[in-house]
Amino acid sequence: MAPKRNNVIPNGHFHKDWQRMVKTWFNQPMRKKRRADNRVKKAAAVAPRPVAGLLRPIVRCPTVRYNTKLRAGRGFSLAELKGAEINKNQARSIGIAVDFRRINSDLASLQANVQRLKEYKTKLVLFPRHPKNPKKMDAKAEEIKMAQQLKTKEVMPVRNTERREKARKISDEEKKFRAFIVLRQARLNKKLNGQREKKRKEAEEKDK
Repeated sequence: MAPKRNNVIPNGHFHKDWQRMVKTWFNQPMRKKRRADNRVKKAAAVAPRPVAGLLRPIVRCPTVRYNTKLRAGRGFSLAELKGAEINKNQARSIGIAVDFRRINSDLASLQANVQRLKEYKTKLVLFPRHPKNPKKMDAKAEEIKMAQQLKTKEVMPVRNTERREKARKISDEEKKFRAFIVLRQARLNKKLNGQREKKRKEAEEKDK
């Protein structure tokens, strides 16, 4: 068919061994199967431990742009482990990631992660190394029989929850509020703070 309307005139160059440049993906179905098989092998190799690996703490993303979002961190701080009464040397052996460099900057994150560790301890089923000589935290025989391997992508995944405010009427104070004037006044107060303090001190000295 002849080309119609005001389009680019076809000018294809098909004498440049174009077949060599075409990328195919005929191995896609087999790769999918291979990945699935590898997941099954990994799960069998690490059983009865969780497939996802170690438990990670809840942390906030860096910078002002992303700090409203939560994500999984590298490892729990020593203060968090101490709050949950877990030995720092034993933590990794029971599936808890530890970050010796991390320091808690606020109390809220510390309490949230301590609570996360305590919840994890309640769900934890520890298989005894020596069945004849079980330790204090080791599970009983009935619990071991009921235990199932966790095959999710994350151990206790971190979820971001949105808080939506209910619709309401705008108050008279909010209508009168002028953000530009408030910000300008705050900037001026900060700028003139030094001069005002100096004048105040001079006035006090004169009164004496």
